[in-house]
Amino acid sequence: MDLTHELAVFLRTRRERLTPRDLARPPHGRPRRTPGLRREEVAELAGVSVDYVVRLEQGRGLRPSAEVLDALARALRLNDDERVYLFDLARQRPVSRPPSATGRAPSPLARLVHDLSPLPCMLVDHRFDILAANREMTRLMLDFDRLPVEQHNTLRLCILRPEYRGFWRDREMVVRECIADLRAAWAARPDDAFLDELITELTSGSEEFARLWARNDVKVNGRGHKRLLHPTAGPLSVDYEVLNPLGDPDRRLVIYRASDPASQAVLDALTDGAATPVRDGVAGGTSRR
Repeated sequence: MDLTHELAVFLRTRRERLTPRDLARPPHGRPRRTPGLRREEVAELAGVSVDYVVRLEQGRGLRPSAEVLDALARALRLNDDERVYLFDLARQRPVSRPPSATGRAPSPLARLVHDLSPLPCMLVDHRFDILAANREMTRLMLDFDRLPVEQHNTLRLCILRPEYRGFWRDREMVVRECIADLRAAWAARPDDAFLDELITELTSGSEEFARLWARNDVKVNGRGHKRLLHPTAGPLSVDYEVLNPLGDPDRRLVIYRASDPASQAVLDALTDGAATPVRDGVAGGTSRR
């Protein structure tokens, strides 16, 4: 496939599907001979020259930068999938999707969290806000659902809540891995003010977080092993898997499985083998309300 030609065709077709009315812009005085926005209008919206837009649409071998592609995507009102496609055609690494607003878990994903019982499962976002959790997970995680909703964040619980200090038997490793994952999310989403607020809060509120954040470790954790010490049920070990929904990559399904029969017995004792409706809700700090 000729990517330069495809890029030219894609930009032209995306321009032609828009009208000034779509962008709440007053129509230009002269009649329009073709549908859609004029190249001059796209150039103005994207902050580039008209000649640059013309050469792009003619496939004249330009290699637009990520910044220019981002501006064109906004000007042409591309959706998330179209934006990624545009970056792929230009052979540029896609800039992260715009950060998702904090809110309730999408209903199908919340139901899936419940349907995965009796496996402990929760739905989190890239900030580690807990958007939904089934009964098995809430009981295992020290009934965090009894806390105010704004505290339903795994890093906030781990770093700021004293009852969690002995919960992870390999605490240093767990905290380091979580912070390394958070740093990757932070670098990919430089415009996420909510994420900046979280990092500022944890840095100022915890010497431990500030020390480990300063290591500049980066690692996205897809699976792993954790050794836990539940204050009433005793020690157990779990293996975890992290899954990203294709249509909502800012969300993560975190699924725990007991690592051995003794750990499974602990999980069974915690939940009595019963499942109840999934708990979901708005996550994040009070500044997000």
